[in-house]
Amino acid sequence: MKTLYLECNMGAAGDMLTAALLELLPEERQKEVLDRLQNLGLEGVEIKKEKVTKCGIAGTHMKVTVNGEEEVSEDVDHEHHHDHEHCHDHEHDHDHDHCHDHSHNHDHDHDHNHEHDHHDHAHHHHHHTSIKDVEKIIYGMALPFGVKMDAVAVYKLIAEAESNAHGMPVEEVHFHEVGSKDAIMDVVAVCLLMHEIDADNIFASPVHVGSGQVRCAHGIMPVPAPATEYLLRGIPSYQGNIKGELCTPTGAALLKHFVTKFGPRPMMNVDNVGIGCGMKDFEAANCVRAFLGDLITEETPGKSEKKDDTDTVFELNANVDDMTAEEIGFACDRIFDAGAREVFTESVYMKKNRPGTLITVICDSKSKESVLEAFFKHTTTIGIREKECNRYVLSRSFDKTETEFGTLTTKTSSGYGTKKTKVEYDDAAEVALKHGMTLREARELINR
Repeated sequence: MKTLYLECNMGAAGDMLTAALLELLPEERQKEVLDRLQNLGLEGVEIKKEKVTKCGIAGTHMKVTVNGEEEVSEDVDHEHHHDHEHCHDHEHDHDHDHCHDHSHNHDHDHDHNHEHDHHDHAHHHHHHTSIKDVEKIIYGMALPFGVKMDAVAVYKLIAEAESNAHGMPVEEVHFHEVGSKDAIMDVVAVCLLMHEIDADNIFASPVHVGSGQVRCAHGIMPVPAPATEYLLRGIPSYQGNIKGELCTPTGAALLKHFVTKFGPRPMMNVDNVGIGCGMKDFEAANCVRAFLGDLITEETPGKSEKKDDTDTVFELNANVDDMTAEEIGFACDRIFDAGAREVFTESVYMKKNRPGTLITVICDSKSKESVLEAFFKHTTTIGIREKECNRYVLSRSFDKTETEFGTLTTKTSSGYGTKKTKVEYDDAAEVALKHGMTLREARELINR
């Protein structure tokens, strides 16, 4: 099974995760992803990758600027942690004692082990956005809906953690305008790259959080800071000898949302490794490594002997007899939006011979909670049945093919003695619409 493993020996932050995941893609697809991110409509925000070296290891750093400025100081002694309100590691990385008193929560993740200069905040407008504002921004982006759902879910985790840390309702948690823009870019970038990589499993190592203390407007706080500590509950983490904050709230929230299992790297046939670097230099290489390959189990001893894949899905279903056809159709769309892999209906007869509808949903463990929430919210049922199913799946790969109709994406599925290749629906539909033909005619023409 296609497996992604994240090595968090130096913590995790949104920019480092973005860089590590981006390196897993071919160069052409990296450019496509960066172009897509650049055109999301985040005014004044630019993103680009830079090649860097940490302890002799070459990797990638993601540079995000807002209105042409990256909050990075040339003075390497000034390392600010502007990922959240509680803030800055003056004790270990500074030669001054001041701290910037911002009254709201700041979600800015590009500072993971970075050297930030907060003196330029005087040049920024201190407008603040709520979680609802952030959701509106994300839902307005030209991205697959599943990517938007993931990004909003991650931000809700961050808002919940800040709410817990500061003892205020989630609705009252606000994010600084500039911090929100580049933090949104971090979150959306990781969610888009996860969608592009499309791994069957996402695992990670225990998370190194760093050590020491951070000074903030409210005083001196320990590492990990309250919001990060809240997000890492239930996740294996540890403090090492490195002084400073290694895991940011945004990094913790991304791990919490996507990773299904934490522990040592399992036996894998590794096909590619991505290295995402922070700016700060430590005695250890300051990077997150992402390993992508095939998981080896007792039944699959090696790639050359790899057997066909299986995974686990959940079948959720319920009977309803008091919903109109329009209401059922609307509900099915909302359940799809919540992350379902499949939703379908069947006509059934219920008790007292009443005609009704059986609604069946197929989803994975990652999206089950959001699917259940949508299922209950948009249908009249008061009970949902669950069945865990083993699913036999073909291995999948995607390729870009140059044709007379432009660059088309083809998906190849193989296993169990068969191999199937077809052009992705969106590309085939675009050809059909452009040339005034049916989808079947377009596919036949493309295949010829």
